[in-house]
Parts: sequence; C-alpha cells; structure tokens
Amino acid sequence: MPTRPAATGSTAAPREGDDESDITIRSVSGEDELELCVRMQHQTWGESYSGTVPTVILSLSQRLGGVVAGAFDSHGRLLGFVFGMTGLIDGELGHWSDMLAVDPSVRDRGIGRRLKHFQRDMLRGIGIRTIHWTYDPLVARNAYLNHVKLGAVASEYVVDFYGADTGSTLHGDLGTDRFIVKWQIAESQSGVKDTAAELAKSADDAFIVNPQRDGNSPVLLDLPNAECVRIEIPADIYALIDAAPAVASQWRATTRQAFTWYLRRGYRVAGFTAAPNAGRCFYIVRASET
Repeated sequence: MPTRPAATGSTAAPREGDDESDITIRSVSGEDELELCVRMQHQTWGESYSGTVPTVILSLSQRLGGVVAGAFDSHGRLLGFVFGMTGLIDGELGHWSDMLAVDPSVRDRGIGRRLKHFQRDMLRGIGIRTIHWTYDPLVARNAYLNHVKLGAVASEYVVDFYGADTGSTLHGDLGTDRFIVKWQIAESQSGVKDTAAELAKSADDAFIVNPQRDGNSPVLLDLPNAECVRIEIPADIYALIDAAPAVASQWRATTRQAFTWYLRRGYRVAGFTAAPNAGRCFYIVRASET
C-alpha cells in the first residue's frame, strides 16, 4: 500500500512553523486512538478507499515491531499519523512505511517530518537500517519532504502499483504510478538539505524533457542521453485533478514515459528541486556513475 500524502496544498516547499511545543509526537495507544487513525484515513482518501487499514491490523502491527504514531495537540486531538510494518525485505530486517497523513488545518508546520523522524528513531532502536515506502511522483509536496527534507532515494518507478482504481477520491483517474523509495536511517543525515541545494544549483541548466506550456500542460520533448536532465511536475497535481483532469493526465503520461525511459537505461533520480515563486518543480535525473 502507498505512503499517503503528508499534505495536498499548492506550494512545493512548505513553510514550517516555529511553534511546535503544543504538538506531541508519540505512539498511538488504545482502541479510541486507533479509531482516530481510521477516521483520518477516511478523511484523507475517502470513505470508499479500498486500502483503508482497520484498527485490528494497526494494533497487530505494533505487536510485530511496526509503528503507529500520532501527532496530538494539547487537547488530545489527532493532527496526523504514520503507520508502517516491520518484516523481511530483500532478506534483511526492514520496515515498510505504509501511511502518512496530516490534517489540512495544521499543514506547513513540519508535522509530517516530525512523524517520520519519530518513526526513524523507534526503528533504529530495534536495529532497522532502511525504511521503504511509496509515493506518487506527481505530488510535489511529498517529493520535497522525501528528497529534500529527509534525504530518501527513489529506487524504482512502478506503473499502477496498486491498480488503476483504488476507490479513493484523492487519486482521481490518474492510476497509481509510484516511486519506491529507500531511506537509510542508519547513516548520518546531517547536511541533507545543504546537499539538496547544491545538487539543485548544479542542475540549473539541465535540459527539461517535458516543460510546461500554456495552460500548465506539459510537452514531452527529446529524451537525450545526457549526463543530467530534469523532469518537470506540476506544483499542485490535486488542483489540476479537480480543475483540469485532462491536463493532469498529460502530466502522468509524460512523466511516466520519461522516468521509465531513463531508469531502464541505468539513470538514477538524484534529487528534487522546487521554485515556489515560479510555481515550477523538477526531478533531477543523472546517469549512474560507472
């Protein structure tokens, strides 16, 4: 199942509030709090979403080394939660982070990042070195969180990972193409944002293979065998799904073709860069070092 969007606003680079003292990040406990997580799933992905995780599975996962953690305000209101399962991945003890959701009223306060850090710290304590999850490559806000804030790496692009129709109003008619990402939590993560900024600066002149044109529609150009290219995504895919679904579908088609073409040829997704003032967002894709 996919990692869910931490937010669905229009700005790719979120502003983080300084006042976090009234929000507590901790493990979810008891039937009532688990039920709050189920309600947040319904609020985020819709009542008919086929991948909703019930309280019994959330509870069982905690017994098996999984994580169900929430962000609570001083009145006990659930503001966001993260859920993941622990098991063998590629023959090694690992963790699959399945869900991350934040209430729209408190987005841009760094809650998604804090939940991921809490999850990381819990898993480090039981010897896990890598966290895996998926996210939609078209969601700029999640790309910024995953690549720039956390330093995760996209390792694979999968077409319709969860099928063409999940019953979720959030997914629209775009299918469920996903990046699988890996987050190496055993390694030092200091300087992640500085590294991302340097990478973005180094790719300022890289060729854009699918630039947006009038009306925010992308146009797929050449796919050169260059050392570095950029693949553009919209600043807010959810706004396009609502206002211009045909344009949203064009973004899916052009990015799907570009990512699959480059990754099959040994390129790697090196990072992500956003220019909020210009409303443009890009993945940086580089030829693998030989």
